[in-house]
Amino acid sequence: MKLFVVGRKETNKILSNSISENDHVIWMHAASLGEFEQGLPIIERLKTEYATYKILVTFFSPSGYEVKKNTSAADVVTYLPIDTIGNVNNFLKYAKPKLAIFIKYEIWPNYLKALKIKNIPTILVSAIFKKEQIYFQAYGGFMRKSLGMFNHIFVQNESSKQLLESIKITNATIAGDTRLDRVSEILERDNSLAFMKTFKNDRPCLVAGSTWPEDEAILVNYINHAPKKFKFIIAPHTIRKDKILGLNGSINKNTVLYSKMDENDIADYDVLIIDTIGMLTKIYSYADIAYVGGGFATGLHNTLEPAVFGIPVIIGPNYNGFKEAEDLVTQKGILPIQDKWSFGEVLKKLVDNPELIKKTGKINASYISKNKGASVQIIDYVRTLL
Repeated sequence: MKLFVVGRKETNKILSNSISENDHVIWMHAASLGEFEQGLPIIERLKTEYATYKILVTFFSPSGYEVKKNTSAADVVTYLPIDTIGNVNNFLKYAKPKLAIFIKYEIWPNYLKALKIKNIPTILVSAIFKKEQIYFQAYGGFMRKSLGMFNHIFVQNESSKQLLESIKITNATIAGDTRLDRVSEILERDNSLAFMKTFKNDRPCLVAGSTWPEDEAILVNYINHAPKKFKFIIAPHTIRKDKILGLNGSINKNTVLYSKMDENDIADYDVLIIDTIGMLTKIYSYADIAYVGGGFATGLHNTLEPAVFGIPVIIGPNYNGFKEAEDLVTQKGILPIQDKWSFGEVLKKLVDNPELIKKTGKINASYISKNKGASVQIIDYVRTLL
């Protein structure tokens, strides 16, 4: 909360020091880190096509701003002031955007009204709508009016487009999720990690990413009874020292922390705990099977990052509202579990049938390949505005 409040006091100063009267600015707003990742493929294309423009990125959440405040993807990064008329007028006076792009759920009535009045083109991208949302309720007239302020809305699916049409908003296009473009690019980069090759040592490997205590209880139960041939990597969502040490102490297999490992003997260990950030995506490239955390706790984490490598992905039971997870559970590329017993059953089926691993993984890779391209559609539209 302190970061949330104090950080916003610096916004106008950051803008005035970074943006001059003669600058051309494209502004993108993301609530947090996940929305930033959705916007990144668009930013990268904008930087190529509109090289003379400055890219301004704003965040609502400290969890996004604190991680990405020094990103090289944008020229200016700051918090978005709270949506009051005074804050909005000050922000737009300093930012002076030629185009505004909002990601997914970001609907701020005063900002949208001011942008409309100033004739600044504004688009919403990777949006997804559900009938339970306020826009589609009898009492939602004010927020429906805000939706009508966008020049165009790019939605992820047909049902979202139909919901908008039900409230007479017709300036919408089905473009899909820009995160699919983002993860597709992962395959084009160098994902090699020397320590991972040594650790895996040609043995089957399960990588569990972004895990919470609820996930780890299930994983540890399995690991402690797993056959010796298996290798395990756990990358917890929280890497506080006490949490990491507690996790380490609960495992009865030969276990090492990334921060304590020696690459000369790492092949001797059965379990590697990643107590740092920034490596998980590359680590997934070495997995035969992935587990993605959050499905028992606060919310499912990114299933697309392991899926793009063409491997089966296991998750907890709470995945409703995550479109890609819902789609891939239906197609049987992502495999949901309910408890430690169903986790064991799913792993046994996969481990006993290498062809099933290949088939399941292929479903995931194919889904991403077929559904990428949202950022291309969005940039095509941006050309009509700038």
